[in-house]
Amino acid sequence: LLLLFVIVRFRRSANPTPSRTSHNTLIEVIWTLVPVLILVAIAVPSISLLAAQFKPAGKDALTIKATGNQWYWTYSYPDNGGFEIISNMLQDKAEPGKKVRQYADGPRLLAVDNRLVIPVNREIRLLTTSNDVIHSFAVPAFWVKLDATPGRINEMTFKVEKEGVYFGQCSELCGARHGFMPIAVEVVSPERFAAWVKSKG
Repeated sequence: LLLLFVIVRFRRSANPTPSRTSHNTLIEVIWTLVPVLILVAIAVPSISLLAAQFKPAGKDALTIKATGNQWYWTYSYPDNGGFEIISNMLQDKAEPGKKVRQYADGPRLLAVDNRLVIPVNREIRLLTTSNDVIHSFAVPAFWVKLDATPGRINEMTFKVEKEGVYFGQCSELCGARHGFMPIAVEVVSPERFAAWVKSKG
């Protein structure tokens, strides 16, 4: 339809003296400068956002090390004596022909036996590594996705401002049971966190 309109509207008989815009210097300068200005306008906030993502954690930050294994997570708390917890997905206990169980601890394939526990409104310095292949620690609600690579420690800082239970998963194809290593994070008050740490000895 547009092609037909152009053929009729701009035919030779209707435009004996066509306008000269093919080598117009002003137009060429404008259509070069405008995209450059748009890219600069996008780049300025983007660069500051990238810099904020890699801002070092403050002195008060709680350090947690998440280690990926085939196929479960190990969490250690170096600031609290270095104790470790192992987090495995809860197994289905449904009988053949019956409805699959909905766990009290969370949705099927996301519920775990030991959650990662962190305090609310406190910076968390998350360190990730792996004991075997590349995993990825991902919790969408925190905007956190950090690869866990063997022989390397990656770091990211985040803060959670609301108590509750949040779920994530390994988001790197890490083997046959990749889909069965969920992440469950319980965000609690500082008092409950201190009591939980004390219960771990």
